[in-house]
Amino acid sequence: MNIKGQLMEAEGMKNTFRRLAHQIAEKNDGVKDLVIIGIRTRGVIVAERIKQCLDSIEGADVPMGVFDIALYRDDLASGGEVEFFGSEISFGVTGKTVLLCDDVIYTGRTVRAAISEIMSMGRPEKIQFLALVDRGHRELPFKADFTGKSVPTSKREGIAVRFAETDGEDAVYIYEK
Repeated sequence: MNIKGQLMEAEGMKNTFRRLAHQIAEKNDGVKDLVIIGIRTRGVIVAERIKQCLDSIEGADVPMGVFDIALYRDDLASGGEVEFFGSEISFGVTGKTVLLCDDVIYTGRTVRAAISEIMSMGRPEKIQFLALVDRGHRELPFKADFTGKSVPTSKREGIAVRFAETDGEDAVYIYEK
């Protein structure tokens, strides 16, 4: 990976998660009826960090689950191998505000797949989407309700979100593909 620059360091990520949690609580008048779902794999860490911040700010225990959207993807017909690790949702979504979390929003296809999975589970009051980084280039008309950082990229560039839990550091990099 040819790194072009660092967009966020550990302290910046920590502050971003805290800011996003405050925005979520404000937009939803708290966390009553809020559930969080992280999109496997990197969205799970985003969801865990947002949950920690919300729980701390609101003195709550916001329910959190994990989606594996592999079976809902629209590119399965392209012949690629798909590994399915399963979803872990121990709560209903009907009548709830569902906060979907992912690390990066790019084309919008992941969000579409996650919404399809949510709708197969029930009818939420509303669905909100949080992306740590929005890099543009939408193919579908989805926009994050909560965004940590918007970074216009070329299609030759990528965004690497690194987490201490999996990568040994908290940082966001832009790189040349």
